[in-house]
Amino acid sequence: LETLNEGVVIVDNRLRVIFANDAVTRLGGYERGEIQGRTPDTMFPPEDLPYIMRQHEAGQRYGRHRHEFYLPRKDGERIPAIFSGRVIQGPDGQDYVLLVVTDISAQKRVEEQLRESNTLLEKRQREIEAELSLAARVQQSLAPRSLEWNHVSVEAYYSPARTIGGDFGVVLPHGDELLSLLVCDVSGHGIGSALVANRIYSETLHELEHNTGPGRLLRRLHEFVHDRIAADGFYFTMAAGRFVQRSRRMTFAAAGHPPAMIVSNGRLRLLDSQSGILGCLPDTAPSETADEIDLTSGDRLVIYTDGLVEVFNKRDEMLGVEGLEELVRQSAKRSLPEMRQAILDGVTAWRHGPLADDLSLVIVELR
Repeated sequence: LETLNEGVVIVDNRLRVIFANDAVTRLGGYERGEIQGRTPDTMFPPEDLPYIMRQHEAGQRYGRHRHEFYLPRKDGERIPAIFSGRVIQGPDGQDYVLLVVTDISAQKRVEEQLRESNTLLEKRQREIEAELSLAARVQQSLAPRSLEWNHVSVEAYYSPARTIGGDFGVVLPHGDELLSLLVCDVSGHGIGSALVANRIYSETLHELEHNTGPGRLLRRLHEFVHDRIAADGFYFTMAAGRFVQRSRRMTFAAAGHPPAMIVSNGRLRLLDSQSGILGCLPDTAPSETADEIDLTSGDRLVIYTDGLVEVFNKRDEMLGVEGLEELVRQSAKRSLPEMRQAILDGVTAWRHGPLADDLSLVIVELR
Protein backbone atom coordinates (compact mmCIF):
# COMPACT_ATOMS: atom_id res chain seq x y z
CA LEU A 1 0.00 0.00 0.00
CA GLU A 2 2.93 2.33 0.63
CA THR A 3 4.08 2.04 -2.97
CA LEU A 4 0.80 3.27 -4.45
CA ASN A 5 0.58 6.76 -5.92
CA GLU A 6 -2.97 7.09 -4.66
CA GLY A 7 -3.81 7.63 -1.05
CA VAL A 8 -5.00 4.66 0.98
CA VAL A 9 -6.77 4.89 4.34
CA ILE A 10 -8.15 2.04 6.47
CA VAL A 11 -10.76 2.89 9.12
CA ASP A 12 -12.53 0.73 11.67
CA ASN A 13 -16.23 0.55 12.38
CA ARG A 14 -16.03 3.81 14.35
CA LEU A 15 -14.38 5.51 11.34
CA ARG A 16 -11.14 5.79 13.26
CA VAL A 17 -8.02 5.88 11.08
CA ILE A 18 -5.90 2.85 11.78
CA PHE A 19 -3.69 3.15 8.69
CA ALA A 20 -2.79 5.90 6.18
CA ASN A 21 -0.11 5.52 3.56
CA ASP A 22 2.51 8.13 2.65
CA ALA A 23 0.49 9.39 -0.33
CA VAL A 24 -2.37 10.43 1.97
CA THR A 25 -0.14 12.11 4.53
CA ARG A 26 1.70 14.04 1.80
CA LEU A 27 -1.60 15.07 0.21
CA GLY A 28 -2.97 16.28 3.55
CA GLY A 29 0.25 17.83 4.80
CA TYR A 30 0.22 15.62 7.91
CA GLU A 31 2.84 13.62 9.73
CA ARG A 32 1.81 10.00 10.01
CA GLY A 33 1.22 10.30 13.76
CA GLU A 34 -1.04 13.32 13.26
CA ILE A 35 -3.63 11.39 11.29
CA GLN A 36 -3.38 7.98 12.93
CA GLY A 37 -6.33 7.30 15.26
CA ARG A 38 -8.33 10.35 14.19
CA THR A 39 -12.06 10.28 13.43
CA PRO A 40 -14.01 12.48 11.00
CA ASP A 41 -15.30 14.77 13.75
CA THR A 42 -11.72 15.86 14.49
CA MET A 43 -10.93 16.63 10.84
CA PHE A 44 -14.17 17.81 9.20
CA PRO A 45 -16.52 20.63 10.21
CA PRO A 46 -19.80 19.58 11.91
CA GLU A 47 -21.98 20.40 8.89
CA ASP A 48 -20.15 17.77 6.79
CA LEU A 49 -20.46 14.91 9.26
CA PRO A 50 -24.02 13.82 8.30
CA TYR A 51 -22.93 13.39 4.69
CA ILE A 52 -19.88 11.35 5.73
CA MET A 53 -22.05 9.11 7.89
CA ARG A 54 -24.53 8.53 5.06
CA GLN A 55 -21.72 7.46 2.73
CA HIS A 56 -20.32 5.14 5.41
CA GLU A 57 -23.76 3.57 6.02
CA ALA A 58 -24.21 3.04 2.29
CA GLY A 59 -20.83 1.32 2.14
CA GLN A 60 -21.75 -0.92 5.04
CA ARG A 61 -25.05 -1.80 3.38
CA TYR A 62 -23.71 -2.53 -0.11
CA GLY A 63 -20.15 -3.51 0.68
CA ARG A 64 -18.67 -0.62 -1.31
CA HIS A 65 -19.23 3.03 -2.18
CA ARG A 66 -17.71 5.74 -4.35
CA HIS A 67 -18.26 9.47 -4.07
CA GLU A 68 -16.64 12.82 -4.68
CA PHE A 69 -15.77 14.89 -1.62
CA TYR A 70 -12.66 16.57 -0.25
CA LEU A 71 -9.69 15.77 1.96
CA PRO A 72 -9.02 18.48 4.58
CA ARG A 73 -5.37 19.51 4.67
CA LYS A 74 -3.62 20.42 7.86
CA ASP A 75 -3.36 24.06 6.68
CA GLY A 76 -7.13 24.25 6.14
CA GLU A 77 -7.11 23.83 2.34
CA ARG A 78 -9.64 21.40 0.89
CA ILE A 79 -8.31 18.96 -1.68
CA PRO A 80 -11.03 17.69 -4.03
CA ALA A 81 -10.88 13.91 -4.20
CA ILE A 82 -12.69 10.73 -5.18
CA PHE A 83 -13.21 8.35 -2.24
CA SER A 84 -13.62 4.69 -3.29
CA GLY A 85 -14.37 2.46 -0.34
CA ARG A 86 -15.01 -1.21 0.18
CA VAL A 87 -15.53 -3.34 3.27
CA ILE A 88 -12.70 -5.75 4.12
CA GLN A 89 -12.24 -8.22 6.96
CA GLY A 90 -9.17 -7.91 9.15
CA PRO A 91 -7.11 -10.70 10.69
CA ASP A 92 -9.08 -10.17 13.90
CA GLY A 93 -12.30 -11.00 12.10
CA GLN A 94 -13.56 -7.39 12.36
CA ASP A 95 -14.90 -5.38 9.41
CA TYR A 96 -12.85 -2.44 8.21
CA VAL A 97 -13.25 0.01 5.34
CA LEU A 98 -10.42 0.44 2.87
CA LEU A 99 -10.60 3.88 1.25
CA VAL A 100 -8.68 4.79 -1.91
CA VAL A 101 -8.32 8.58 -2.11
CA THR A 102 -7.71 9.98 -5.60
CA ASP A 103 -6.63 13.60 -5.86
CA ILE A 104 -8.71 15.34 -8.59
CA SER A 105 -7.34 18.85 -8.07
CA ALA A 106 -5.97 19.00 -11.63
CA GLN A 107 -9.31 17.86 -13.03
CA LYS A 108 -11.14 20.49 -10.97
CA ARG A 109 -8.78 23.20 -12.20
CA VAL A 110 -9.48 22.19 -15.77
CA GLU A 111 -13.20 22.14 -15.06
CA GLU A 112 -12.99 25.63 -13.57
CA GLN A 113 -11.04 26.85 -16.57
CA LEU A 114 -13.68 25.33 -18.84
CA ARG A 115 -16.46 27.00 -16.85
CA GLU A 116 -14.69 30.34 -17.12
CA SER A 117 -14.14 29.79 -20.83
CA ASN A 118 -17.78 28.81 -21.30
CA THR A 119 -18.87 31.91 -19.40
CA LEU A 120 -16.75 34.08 -21.68
CA LEU A 121 -18.03 32.24 -24.75
CA GLU A 122 -21.63 32.66 -23.63
CA LYS A 123 -21.01 36.36 -23.02
CA ARG A 124 -19.45 36.70 -26.46
CA GLN A 125 -22.31 34.73 -27.99
CA ARG A 126 -24.81 37.13 -26.44
CA GLU A 127 -22.79 40.06 -27.78
CA ILE A 128 -22.70 38.50 -31.26
CA GLU A 129 -26.44 37.82 -31.16
CA ALA A 130 -27.09 41.43 -30.14
CA GLU A 131 -24.83 42.66 -32.94
CA LEU A 132 -26.54 40.37 -35.45
CA SER A 133 -29.93 41.56 -34.27
CA LEU A 134 -28.88 45.15 -34.84
CA ALA A 135 -27.35 44.22 -38.21
CA ALA A 136 -30.59 42.47 -39.17
CA ARG A 137 -32.60 45.60 -38.37
CA VAL A 138 -30.17 47.67 -40.44
CA GLN A 139 -30.36 45.12 -43.25
CA GLN A 140 -34.14 45.13 -43.12
CA SER A 141 -34.04 48.87 -43.66
CA LEU A 142 -32.46 48.15 -47.07
CA ALA A 143 -35.44 46.06 -48.15
CA PRO A 144 -37.65 47.47 -50.92
CA ARG A 145 -40.81 49.19 -49.69
CA SER A 146 -44.36 48.91 -50.88
CA LEU A 147 -45.96 52.24 -51.89
CA GLU A 148 -48.46 54.08 -54.06
CA TRP A 149 -47.02 56.72 -56.41
CA ASN A 150 -49.19 58.58 -58.89
CA HIS A 151 -50.41 55.87 -61.30
CA VAL A 152 -47.99 53.22 -59.99
CA SER A 153 -48.50 50.70 -57.17
CA VAL A 154 -45.55 48.76 -55.74
CA GLU A 155 -45.70 45.62 -53.59
CA ALA A 156 -42.38 44.37 -52.15
CA TYR A 157 -41.03 41.48 -50.09
CA TYR A 158 -37.63 40.57 -48.65
CA SER A 159 -36.40 37.63 -46.56
CA PRO A 160 -32.75 36.74 -45.86
CA ALA A 161 -31.61 33.10 -45.86
CA ARG A 162 -29.75 33.81 -42.62
CA THR A 163 -30.10 36.52 -40.00
CA ILE A 164 -28.65 38.97 -42.49
CA GLY A 165 -28.16 38.66 -46.23
CA GLY A 166 -26.86 40.24 -49.42
CA ASP A 167 -30.05 41.34 -51.21
CA PHE A 168 -31.39 44.87 -51.12
CA GLY A 169 -33.94 46.90 -52.99
CA VAL A 170 -34.84 50.53 -53.57
CA VAL A 171 -38.24 52.02 -54.30
CA LEU A 172 -37.53 55.75 -54.41
CA PRO A 173 -39.87 58.53 -55.59
CA HIS A 174 -38.22 61.71 -56.86
CA GLY A 175 -41.09 63.98 -55.95
CA ASP A 176 -44.01 63.57 -58.36
CA GLU A 177 -41.84 63.43 -61.45
CA LEU A 178 -39.84 60.18 -61.26
CA LEU A 179 -39.95 56.83 -59.51
CA SER A 180 -36.79 54.69 -59.36
CA LEU A 181 -36.87 51.07 -58.35
CA LEU A 182 -34.25 48.35 -58.35
CA VAL A 183 -33.32 45.00 -56.86
CA CYS A 184 -29.71 43.98 -56.19
CA ASP A 185 -28.24 40.59 -55.29
CA VAL A 186 -24.74 40.49 -53.77
CA SER A 187 -22.95 37.13 -54.02
CA GLY A 188 -22.64 35.05 -50.86
CA HIS A 189 -24.54 35.17 -47.60
CA GLY A 190 -24.01 36.42 -44.10
CA ILE A 191 -22.07 39.30 -42.61
CA GLY A 192 -19.60 39.91 -45.46
CA SER A 193 -22.32 40.06 -48.10
CA ALA A 194 -24.48 42.27 -45.89
CA LEU A 195 -21.63 44.77 -45.38
CA VAL A 196 -20.95 44.97 -49.11
CA ALA A 197 -24.67 45.25 -49.86
CA ASN A 198 -24.94 48.13 -47.41
CA ARG A 199 -22.05 49.95 -49.08
CA ILE A 200 -23.49 49.45 -52.57
CA TYR A 201 -26.88 50.59 -51.27
CA SER A 202 -25.36 53.86 -50.03
CA GLU A 203 -23.62 54.43 -53.36
CA THR A 204 -26.85 53.62 -55.20
CA LEU A 205 -28.77 56.29 -53.26
CA HIS A 206 -25.97 58.77 -53.97
CA GLU A 207 -26.27 58.10 -57.71
CA LEU A 208 -30.06 58.25 -57.68
CA GLU A 209 -29.96 61.58 -55.86
CA HIS A 210 -27.97 62.85 -58.84
CA ASN A 211 -30.70 61.67 -61.19
CA THR A 212 -28.60 58.85 -62.67
CA GLY A 213 -30.64 56.72 -65.09
CA PRO A 214 -30.77 52.90 -64.94
CA GLY A 215 -28.14 52.19 -67.61
CA ARG A 216 -25.60 54.65 -66.30
CA LEU A 217 -26.38 53.59 -62.72
CA LEU A 218 -25.32 50.00 -63.40
CA ARG A 219 -22.07 51.12 -65.00
CA ARG A 220 -21.22 53.55 -62.21
CA LEU A 221 -21.89 50.94 -59.52
CA HIS A 222 -19.82 48.36 -61.40
CA GLU A 223 -16.88 50.76 -61.58
CA PHE A 224 -17.25 51.76 -57.94
CA VAL A 225 -17.29 48.15 -56.66
CA HIS A 226 -14.52 46.99 -59.01
CA ASP A 227 -12.25 49.88 -58.02
CA ARG A 228 -13.03 50.02 -54.28
CA ILE A 229 -14.26 46.62 -53.05
CA ALA A 230 -13.20 44.01 -55.62
CA ALA A 231 -12.37 40.57 -54.18
CA ASP A 232 -11.82 37.17 -55.75
CA GLY A 233 -15.09 35.48 -56.55
CA PHE A 234 -17.20 38.47 -55.51
CA TYR A 235 -19.85 39.95 -57.80
CA PHE A 236 -23.34 41.38 -57.77
CA THR A 237 -26.32 41.57 -60.11
CA MET A 238 -28.96 44.23 -60.47
CA ALA A 239 -32.19 45.09 -62.27
CA ALA A 240 -33.29 48.75 -62.29
CA GLY A 241 -36.27 50.62 -63.68
CA ARG A 242 -37.47 54.22 -63.80
CA PHE A 243 -41.00 55.54 -64.31
CA VAL A 244 -41.85 59.05 -65.43
CA GLN A 245 -45.01 60.67 -64.10
CA ARG A 246 -46.17 62.16 -67.39
CA SER A 247 -45.86 58.97 -69.47
CA ARG A 248 -46.44 55.25 -69.25
CA ARG A 249 -42.94 54.37 -70.33
CA MET A 250 -40.37 52.58 -68.22
CA THR A 251 -36.62 52.81 -68.65
CA PHE A 252 -35.12 49.43 -67.74
CA ALA A 253 -31.60 48.03 -67.42
CA ALA A 254 -30.29 44.82 -65.86
CA ALA A 255 -26.93 43.09 -65.51
CA GLY A 256 -26.42 39.41 -64.69
CA HIS A 257 -29.89 39.35 -63.12
CA PRO A 258 -32.72 36.84 -63.62
CA PRO A 259 -35.11 38.10 -66.29
CA ALA A 260 -37.79 40.50 -65.13
CA MET A 261 -41.33 39.70 -66.22
CA ILE A 262 -44.04 41.90 -67.68
CA VAL A 263 -47.64 40.73 -67.72
CA SER A 264 -49.75 42.69 -70.21
CA ASN A 265 -53.24 41.74 -71.44
CA GLY A 266 -52.77 38.19 -70.19
CA ARG A 267 -49.44 37.75 -71.93
CA LEU A 268 -46.09 37.40 -70.20
CA ARG A 269 -42.76 38.47 -71.64
CA LEU A 270 -39.26 38.43 -70.21
CA LEU A 271 -36.84 41.33 -69.93
CA ASP A 272 -33.37 39.82 -70.11
CA SER A 273 -30.22 41.42 -68.76
CA GLN A 274 -28.26 43.46 -71.27
CA SER A 275 -24.89 42.49 -69.73
CA GLY A 276 -23.22 40.08 -67.33
CA ILE A 277 -22.42 40.18 -63.65
CA LEU A 278 -21.10 43.37 -62.05
CA GLY A 279 -18.11 44.28 -59.90
CA CYS A 280 -15.97 41.33 -60.92
CA LEU A 281 -14.06 41.83 -64.18
CA PRO A 282 -13.29 45.09 -65.98
CA ASP A 283 -14.33 43.64 -69.34
CA THR A 284 -17.82 42.87 -68.00
CA ALA A 285 -18.60 46.57 -67.50
CA PRO A 286 -22.13 47.22 -68.78
CA SER A 287 -22.91 49.79 -71.41
CA GLU A 288 -24.99 52.77 -70.39
CA THR A 289 -27.82 51.85 -72.72
CA ALA A 290 -31.24 50.95 -71.35
CA ASP A 291 -34.48 49.65 -72.82
CA GLU A 292 -37.46 51.95 -73.18
CA ILE A 293 -40.62 49.93 -72.59
CA ASP A 294 -44.13 51.22 -73.23
CA LEU A 295 -46.71 50.08 -70.70
CA THR A 296 -50.48 50.34 -70.48
CA SER A 297 -52.92 50.50 -67.60
CA GLY A 298 -53.12 47.16 -65.80
CA ASP A 299 -49.64 46.00 -66.83
CA ARG A 300 -47.54 44.41 -64.11
CA LEU A 301 -43.78 44.18 -63.75
CA VAL A 302 -42.11 41.50 -61.60
CA ILE A 303 -38.49 41.89 -60.49
CA TYR A 304 -36.84 39.36 -58.16
CA THR A 305 -33.56 37.78 -57.11
CA ASP A 306 -32.40 34.26 -57.98
CA GLY A 307 -33.34 32.95 -54.54
CA LEU A 308 -36.89 32.82 -55.87
CA VAL A 309 -36.05 30.52 -58.80
CA GLU A 310 -33.01 28.52 -57.64
CA VAL A 311 -35.08 26.34 -55.30
CA PHE A 312 -35.29 22.56 -55.54
CA ASN A 313 -37.99 20.01 -54.77
CA LYS A 314 -37.66 16.52 -53.31
CA ARG A 315 -36.61 15.18 -56.72
CA ASP A 316 -33.83 17.79 -56.90
CA GLU A 317 -35.65 19.61 -59.71
CA MET A 318 -35.19 23.37 -59.84
CA LEU A 319 -38.22 25.63 -60.05
CA GLY A 320 -36.38 27.88 -62.48
CA VAL A 321 -37.61 30.90 -64.39
CA GLU A 322 -40.20 28.73 -66.16
CA GLY A 323 -41.73 27.65 -62.88
CA LEU A 324 -41.85 31.23 -61.63
CA GLU A 325 -43.46 32.32 -64.91
CA GLU A 326 -46.28 29.88 -64.25
CA LEU A 327 -46.78 31.19 -60.72
CA VAL A 328 -46.88 34.76 -62.06
CA ARG A 329 -49.43 33.85 -64.76
CA GLN A 330 -51.66 32.07 -62.27
CA SER A 331 -51.72 35.01 -59.87
CA ALA A 332 -51.56 37.99 -62.24
CA LYS A 333 -55.27 38.88 -61.91
CA ARG A 334 -55.22 39.00 -58.11
CA SER A 335 -54.59 42.13 -56.08
CA LEU A 336 -50.90 42.96 -55.66
CA PRO A 337 -50.69 41.71 -52.04
CA GLU A 338 -52.50 38.50 -53.00
CA MET A 339 -50.28 38.04 -56.05
CA ARG A 340 -47.16 38.48 -53.95
CA GLN A 341 -48.36 35.94 -51.39
CA ALA A 342 -49.42 33.45 -54.06
CA ILE A 343 -45.96 33.58 -55.65
CA LEU A 344 -44.23 33.12 -52.28
CA ASP A 345 -46.58 30.26 -51.35
CA GLY A 346 -45.87 28.57 -54.67
CA VAL A 347 -42.11 28.84 -54.17
CA THR A 348 -42.43 27.49 -50.62
CA ALA A 349 -44.56 24.57 -51.80
CA TRP A 350 -41.90 23.66 -54.38
CA ARG A 351 -38.93 24.05 -52.06
CA HIS A 352 -37.66 21.03 -50.12
CA GLY A 353 -35.60 21.92 -47.09
CA PRO A 354 -34.67 25.25 -45.52
CA LEU A 355 -34.26 28.52 -47.39
CA ALA A 356 -30.89 28.46 -49.15
CA ASP A 357 -30.72 31.99 -50.57
CA ASP A 358 -32.06 35.46 -49.86
CA LEU A 359 -35.43 36.28 -51.40
CA SER A 360 -36.40 39.65 -52.86
CA LEU A 361 -39.56 40.31 -54.86
CA VAL A 362 -40.96 43.57 -56.26
CA ILE A 363 -44.24 43.71 -58.17
CA VAL A 364 -45.29 46.92 -59.93
CA GLU A 365 -48.70 47.71 -61.43
CA LEU A 366 -49.68 50.63 -63.63
CA ARG A 367 -53.16 51.86 -62.87
